[in-house]
Amino acid sequence: MANKPYTIQTNPFVVPTTDGKIIKEHFGRATDGNSQLSVAHMIAPAGWSEPFQTPEFDEYTFIVSGKKQFIIEDETVILSAGESIKIEKNTRVQYSNPYTEPCEYLAICLPAFSMDLVNREQ
Repeated sequence: MANKPYTIQTNPFVVPTTDGKIIKEHFGRATDGNSQLSVAHMIAPAGWSEPFQTPEFDEYTFIVSGKKQFIIEDETVILSAGESIKIEKNTRVQYSNPYTEPCEYLAICLPAFSMDLVNREQ
């Protein structure tokens, strides 16, 4: 049987976390070795936040449900379900969900997400 010109992902890589966030990478470095692009389905629990970072990739976020807060440089942006944002690489940003409901979202990174490229602050 010849290779098909598409790939269905039924077993995404579940990224181990310690902060309650659920990260399922459907395509990317951990799942299929793709360094060009990553697509992840995420759920940030209520009250979640992570340190500021200055990624070396563009990140697109689409909010499926709930709300997510972005502190981009010195500006606070809040997105709700159905809204999306592109944050350009080399931009200092902090992601959080300071709300009482979980936030479900999709994150697409170009090039693919990598801990080596995210540049998280301590």
